[in-house]
Amino acid sequence: MIYTVTANPSIDYVLQLTQLTLGEVNRVAEDVKLPGGKGINVSRILKELGLQSKALGFIGGATGQMFEHLLSKHQLQTDFTTVMADTRINVKIKASDEETEINGQGPTISATEKADFLQKIAQIGAGDVVVMAGSIPPQLVADFYLNIAKTVTQNGAEFVIDTTGQALLDTLPLHPLVIKPNHHELAELFQTEFNGITDIVSAARQLIEQGAQQALVSMAGDGALFVTKEHAYQCNAPKDIVRNSVGAGDSMIAGFVGTYMKQNDAVASFRMGAACGSATAFSEDLANLDKIKAVYEQINVTQIQ
Repeated sequence: MIYTVTANPSIDYVLQLTQLTLGEVNRVAEDVKLPGGKGINVSRILKELGLQSKALGFIGGATGQMFEHLLSKHQLQTDFTTVMADTRINVKIKASDEETEINGQGPTISATEKADFLQKIAQIGAGDVVVMAGSIPPQLVADFYLNIAKTVTQNGAEFVIDTTGQALLDTLPLHPLVIKPNHHELAELFQTEFNGITDIVSAARQLIEQGAQQALVSMAGDGALFVTKEHAYQCNAPKDIVRNSVGAGDSMIAGFVGTYMKQNDAVASFRMGAACGSATAFSEDLANLDKIKAVYEQINVTQIQ
């Protein structure tokens, strides 16, 4: 089973305006409310690919009930931990070809609520994969993901982590199945600038030397890289209109992990991951299966090392 952890889910309130004028009353042309969170996005794409997952996380209050209602149409397996505080609302304003985000902080998580959640994590074992992605509520300490990784690896499961900075580096000795920084995050991690693909591959391989099993590096319009200890692969960026900046990285992880669990073929998983990521970038919301299939045919993977 694939488990996704969204510690700080949200209702994403997306507002479409012709123009945004600060300090004035602005009229919304169109709006939509979506169940948000990086782990939730992973589960939704896995569902499109016909693969089962179970979504874990914290939800609470009236907004938590609305979140569950919004999510119900996607028919995902869930096992959320209920908390007293409200699930956050994130506001995303799209106007004049720009997108502005105002993200809520997230609920307070009590010690008892955290313990209830970790009890669910303790049931995960051999043959399972846990995908951890996104921010954590402010009351949960920085080593929250690290402690989850320790628990699942002790129980024989694999884990995937989509985070950056020290939180990522701390998990590397536990050998995550795959990590997914983009090229900007990777450069920031090493406090450097890249002068080409060779530099990016070299930096990704340093993370592998520190313990990661494999690395996906997304590069926006320049495609993506997949790096292992022995080889490096590059795929092209398909051509289409970019409509969505949210969820492409999560979709890439879902395509990779789902295919890897099914086929145990890392290169095939890279191709599917790249297809899912690009398909979401070309969609108003997360990609559907038809879009993924169409984009998949445009993806070419080349071994470069």
